[in-house]
Amino acid sequence: MRLSLPGFFLFCLPLLACFPHAATSSPLPIQQATISKPVAITLTLVSNDAKAGSRMALTLKNTGDSPLPATGWQLFFNGGSYASTDAGQASVRPVNGDLHVLSPGSGFSQVASGQSATITISSRRIRNRTDFPAGFYLVFDKDPAQAFPVDVTVDMGNLFEAFDRKLTERIFTQNAAIQAIPDEKLIKVFPTPVSYQETGQPFVLDGKTVIVSPTEFNAEAEFLVNSLVPVLAGKLAIKTQAAGKTITLRKEPTIPAEGYELHLTPEGVRISASSRAGIFYGIQSLHTLMSANALTGKKESVQLPGLIVKDAPRFGYRALMMDVARNFQPKSEVIKVLDLMGLYKLNVLHLHFSDDEGWRVEMPSLPELTTVGGIRAYNADQTKSLLPSYGSGPDASNTAGTGFYTKADFIDILKYARDRHIDVIPEIESPGHARAALRAMDVRYQTLLKAGKRAEAERYLLRDLADKSTYESVQGWSDNVIDVALPSTYAFLERVIDDLTGMYREAGAPLKTIHVGGDEVPSGVWQKSPAVKRLMASNSTVKSTDGLWYYYFGKLNQILKKRGLFLSGWEEVGLKKVVQNKKPVWVPNPTFAPEKFRVNVWKNEPGSGAEDLAYRMANAGYKVILTGVTHLYIDLAYNPMSEEAGQYWGGYVDIDKPFSFIPYDYLRNLTDGYTGQRVDKSRIRSREMITEKGKANLVGIEAPLWAETNRSTAQFEYKLLPKLLAVAERAWAKDPEWALEKDEQKSDQLYNQAWSAFLHTVGKRELPRLDAFAGGFQYRIPTAGASIIDNKLAANVQFPGFTIRYTTDGSEPTPSSQAYTTPLPFTSTIKLRVFNSAGRAGQTVTIKK
Repeated sequence: MRLSLPGFFLFCLPLLACFPHAATSSPLPIQQATISKPVAITLTLVSNDAKAGSRMALTLKNTGDSPLPATGWQLFFNGGSYASTDAGQASVRPVNGDLHVLSPGSGFSQVASGQSATITISSRRIRNRTDFPAGFYLVFDKDPAQAFPVDVTVDMGNLFEAFDRKLTERIFTQNAAIQAIPDEKLIKVFPTPVSYQETGQPFVLDGKTVIVSPTEFNAEAEFLVNSLVPVLAGKLAIKTQAAGKTITLRKEPTIPAEGYELHLTPEGVRISASSRAGIFYGIQSLHTLMSANALTGKKESVQLPGLIVKDAPRFGYRALMMDVARNFQPKSEVIKVLDLMGLYKLNVLHLHFSDDEGWRVEMPSLPELTTVGGIRAYNADQTKSLLPSYGSGPDASNTAGTGFYTKADFIDILKYARDRHIDVIPEIESPGHARAALRAMDVRYQTLLKAGKRAEAERYLLRDLADKSTYESVQGWSDNVIDVALPSTYAFLERVIDDLTGMYREAGAPLKTIHVGGDEVPSGVWQKSPAVKRLMASNSTVKSTDGLWYYYFGKLNQILKKRGLFLSGWEEVGLKKVVQNKKPVWVPNPTFAPEKFRVNVWKNEPGSGAEDLAYRMANAGYKVILTGVTHLYIDLAYNPMSEEAGQYWGGYVDIDKPFSFIPYDYLRNLTDGYTGQRVDKSRIRSREMITEKGKANLVGIEAPLWAETNRSTAQFEYKLLPKLLAVAERAWAKDPEWALEKDEQKSDQLYNQAWSAFLHTVGKRELPRLDAFAGGFQYRIPTAGASIIDNKLAANVQFPGFTIRYTTDGSEPTPSSQAYTTPLPFTSTIKLRVFNSAGRAGQTVTIKK
């Protein structure tokens, strides 16, 4: 699935912090953010080297009234892998997951009120602001029930100036290749339809227009009426017959499923389709014909171009994966995302609602999953919440770490998705990435055990109490894997699946599959589990802990099939470990291929040896969703700029990555995720290509947006957009000419033409639309490209229609600053900033003389 925090964390702190079932004291209340802050921190980057790593000066300022003692306190924080370089001053050690603790050493002295002390800590090389530790809080030994949140200021110094300057020049070179495309040449339906022809005879939409619809399409007609309320002064009427100016929804059985035809003439609009989904997509194409200005207030009329469109999607599966487990997003944001997906004809929301760091959907039968698993906060004995992760801090009031959808919320989400022809696929992460569920069931176990109900306490227990196995997950957890030998594990899964199916049934929403995770189970698990030994003794098909993999997914498959569902998972659910050339490798497992498991194949990084894994699995018979990290992991940082948000373990992903993706031949233009250079074909010549039979097993495209660095809706939307527009284009539109052209030089020329047209469409039509659509989105505005040419500063921007503004006096550019139009004399420091038409700006680029 993902390798988000590579190589971190070595061991777990005291047993109570890792295994809450062992606690004997009463649970302490979760602390709220109403307490004073005795310490403030400034983090200053002192040095940063690819080999030696980084050194940071951590300056603690005593902001309280009393001295900060030399001993008797601990400072907790989240982040990568850290150590103290001043052994006498302090020590740093991992707790669990990404939580660390800093303790004062023998050389640390008391800090008086208003004074400061500095401790130097080291880490791996820092590449961008995301790498700095976050979520600091202070706990005193004398009052372990209280956690004090700590404010942190980050000072990156000038260590990135030269690197960012070179990157700005690279961006300039990339932008310089963008061709000018006249507005009248842009296709006004988005994503690009199969067939598009403008007639030059526009249609004027006004309040007197009548919607004509058969009863079969009443829901879509109502959707159209309601969607035009913010646009037109009058609300349109729906009738089964009408004369005059109309928008007619018409049944046409010969049109492919999800396809539609759209005709606009001066007399009216006709949308034809064989299905409700097709009518819905025709309506959405009608919406994209409207300019962004149409959404800025009610109008008496809106003029739309006359045209003829015939369209159908390339793939039947067009998905966004929204991770709300690592960091939570409120129901209102999910509703906005569904509106966005509907507009751009995406039809699957893969909801990653459970993971180590959170369980976000209420299960009526197992309330602990959210009363414990939906909360991240400091708790001295860690029995009432999960550990703080990803900078969520000590307080349950933090809306990134704490939150869940009630049953009513989730049913509302399902209904909203249903009405937009979007399937919501829930993910129960298992058997790894399951710490939230494990902790919740541990709390349930302890509660019922104390009440004398042992049998009920053990009914849904997810771990063998006598298991002495030791392991560490990729993300640093030492207690996050379900024991698959326990009957109670399957009782738990059946209970959760039945609660889920009940909510779907109540919502009247389709449920065809449940995603069961299946990824990143670390070595060492189950090795010392008595339950596993008993299973192996009684079941001859399980000869080792590796055999538990097939045992588990086989049983899960039967549970799902009994309920009329099929199994989906990450690629590992369809892989088998074998020995080749004396090395263990993973290959497609022939056992499950006939079961038609649907797998998200994410691993395709150059040099991994798995560049072709999606094709190998499809050729082997698995139903494959192309989810490659190199092109479709839209949570990854846009570029290596030091101020750019997001992780980069899988390289960098800007809007060009999903746009350039070739589903049936992605190896053709595979690039290095860090340099952007094409991978030498000799390195991947032996890789397996997709066969004609295998193509039928490529069911679609999915873009995951993991949430480790999303602590707000704005940060989520920044990574989501504009990348999702390129995902929508590649999932819906037919094979572009450049992808079919065999001559590499001609293909590059065709690509640049298509890329330029796409950027014009996005910059001039779609992003201005998204300033207002569904309440507006905080999409990323790109940084300016800049280069010094003949002692003049030349600048450009990725999206035509956006404006570069500049200052020469050291101040930050504002919407009223001078607009860049021609190269500037480079006599002093110049600051550049890109603005959209609404006056919102991206990051400032500083070019120093």
